[in-house]
Amino acid sequence: MAADYGGNWEPEADYTGHQWFTNLPPKAKTPPPAPSPKPTYVPEPVIVERNAVFMYALKSAPDVLMEQYKAFGQLGVLGWCSEFSELIDELKEFGSQGHMFTDTREQALETCTDLLHSLVADMDVKMQIIVMFLSFQVQRLRKFLDASTEFDDYPQPNFPIHFMQR
Repeated sequence: MAADYGGNWEPEADYTGHQWFTNLPPKAKTPPPAPSPKPTYVPEPVIVERNAVFMYALKSAPDVLMEQYKAFGQLGVLGWCSEFSELIDELKEFGSQGHMFTDTREQALETCTDLLHSLVADMDVKMQIIVMFLSFQVQRLRKFLDASTEFDDYPQPNFPIHFMQR
């Protein structure tokens, strides 16, 4: 073979017998990374105390709702729903910061079930907007705590439908 370098035809260099890639640089040996021990999580006393306060509030919620219903009727339930909404907001903020204990989460889910059971079994709430509002608050908390689970224990709306005869 011939190669053209600027118009001068010169024969190609003969590389037969040449051993390519025989003098490779040595591979750098990297030691495997040592498994780092995970530090044990020790929450601050403020976080422990706040979880305890949330646990108390969540355990008391169904009883407080019943007291409000007995004292003020359906409007007591409506007023309590606003307070429960504030508790949910605080729980969501606290949990988003990574401070919520699993016990607090489990208690919150149990409280949601208890609230809906009390609403259906123990209270005679006729105003469907209140039933829907309480169900929405429970759904909002459940969605934050366990978004992958579909819950089917919500009360069915019971709107009075009157058909007019013509």
